[in-house]
Amino acid sequence: MRHQVVSREDWLKARLDLLAAEKEFTRQRDALTRRRMAMPWERVEKSYRFEGPSGALSLPDLFDGRSQLIVYHFMLGPDWEEGCKSCSFWADNFDGIPIHLNHRDVTFTAVSRAPLAKVEAYKKRMGWSFPWVSSYGSDFNYDFHVSFTEEQLAAGKVDYNYGPVEGEEELPGVSVFYKNERGEVFHTYSSYSRGIDMVNGAYQFLDLVPKGRDEDGLDFAMAWLRRHDEY
Repeated sequence: MRHQVVSREDWLKARLDLLAAEKEFTRQRDALTRRRMAMPWERVEKSYRFEGPSGALSLPDLFDGRSQLIVYHFMLGPDWEEGCKSCSFWADNFDGIPIHLNHRDVTFTAVSRAPLAKVEAYKKRMGWSFPWVSSYGSDFNYDFHVSFTEEQLAAGKVDYNYGPVEGEEELPGVSVFYKNERGEVFHTYSSYSRGIDMVNGAYQFLDLVPKGRDEDGLDFAMAWLRRHDEY
């Protein structure tokens, strides 16, 4: 990797030019955030069941007394022996965050389709403490387009990230819900694929360094990645 080496004066000029672009990007991001906050809602009519360490839970129960809920759709299928490497990379960013979200009226949890015993075993292996429940036997993952049936996969395309794509059994995403004072639950937002980059702090740091994510020329993005106990 070769970069031009310049005087402090020339470096500062280049940095100020970039700063102007960064500030414009920040303004655009703030505008997108306002649009996201203003999105219409859809009522969640179906009842979903989850299992957590303390027993059975409904979707309203996942809010844990707060009005807003963020769900990370963690790729861990019922017959998988370990969680997805990419989701594990994302999840390494989650510990320590929920308590801060709680103080802004937000509850966070990961949800996977694997039975709770597998969720708990993998969570223990990885040393994580964030909330994580099982949706085993529920339609939740299917209805929010992160899990797909054999029939859907056999059809060649699945509905993921709001369009038809070549599918896999499990895919990642983030979904957001709101619960009003009557206990009614609304789906307010979901994001998939590159849309969830914004909740990966490690990638945000890599975007600051000269080599960036350094994934050009790999067979696929994140081909370098390992679970944190496998490097």
